[in-house]
Amino acid sequence: MLKFLNVIEQTKIAINKTTNLDVLEFLKVKCLGRNGHFTQKIKTLRNLPPELRSKKYKIINKAKKEIEELIFQKRNVLQLMSIDKEIVDSVLDISLPGRKPSIAGLHPITHTMNRVILFFKNIGFSVVYGPEIENSYYNFDALNIPDNHPARNEQDTFWIDTTYLLRTQTSGMQIRVMQEINDPPIMVISPGRVYRKDYDKYHTPMFHQIEGLVVDKNISFSNLKYIMSNFLYDFFTSIKNSIKIRFRPSYFPFTAPSAEIDILLKNYDWLEILGCGMVHPHVLNNVNIDPKIFSGFAFGIGIERLAMLYYDITDLRLFFENDLRFLKQFK
Repeated sequence: MLKFLNVIEQTKIAINKTTNLDVLEFLKVKCLGRNGHFTQKIKTLRNLPPELRSKKYKIINKAKKEIEELIFQKRNVLQLMSIDKEIVDSVLDISLPGRKPSIAGLHPITHTMNRVILFFKNIGFSVVYGPEIENSYYNFDALNIPDNHPARNEQDTFWIDTTYLLRTQTSGMQIRVMQEINDPPIMVISPGRVYRKDYDKYHTPMFHQIEGLVVDKNISFSNLKYIMSNFLYDFFTSIKNSIKIRFRPSYFPFTAPSAEIDILLKNYDWLEILGCGMVHPHVLNNVNIDPKIFSGFAFGIGIERLAMLYYDITDLRLFFENDLRFLKQFK
């Protein structure tokens, strides 16, 4: 036991003298570790009489607590010394101006979405939101989209099972609204994320749309053209003195007649930015609205396309790469 206590005293001296945290850790393991001095000494007590074993165990336990306390205190001292040294060694120019915190801004897609929503709210449209996981009835069937339509194929649509899918358009909310309010007038827009299996400079698998619907008596294509033209002129007047748009005949299963609206780019190419048309009579019948009494129009606006034109961005994928150098331009 005397030899063991001498070893402990030498360890205390070594702990007091050390100026290095790594050396202190080495001494801790050598003394208190699984194969350290205390563990080895306790193993030698097995064959002693109970009274003698208890007496020596108390001596060993007392010495162990002293070592633990000494190491704890020494570690605190060395850590403070390390911090002080780092402060002294570091170059600190107190004359430099402070760094202002970086304040995040809204994403350009959010800016664009808010501007579009504000325009339609100001002219009397209500805003409705729907589920991104949609039933095929609302996404396809009720919108007069036949079973053999390419949009239903797995290479175009993210199907969850045979009934549910990630919605390919927010038009499903138009059906839900007409089911609830089958006594027009109806004026609603439905903004949100939609999903399709496309990916290039003009398409991404997830993008944003705002679908609009107007149903009432005596609604004509002239009403549709008036509202769409005014919307586009209002949206782009802050960056362009004038814009050129065209209505081009198109086909959608849920509208007839249908049109796509193009806008003329700087390079004199036309870019399609939204689709629209008169609500198909079959769609009105599906929601118990009499097409002989009521008519309506619908439109779908691609938010990313508008943002690309408004901010003069040539690749839609930049919006989703989360590059701060790009996003900070839109604060």
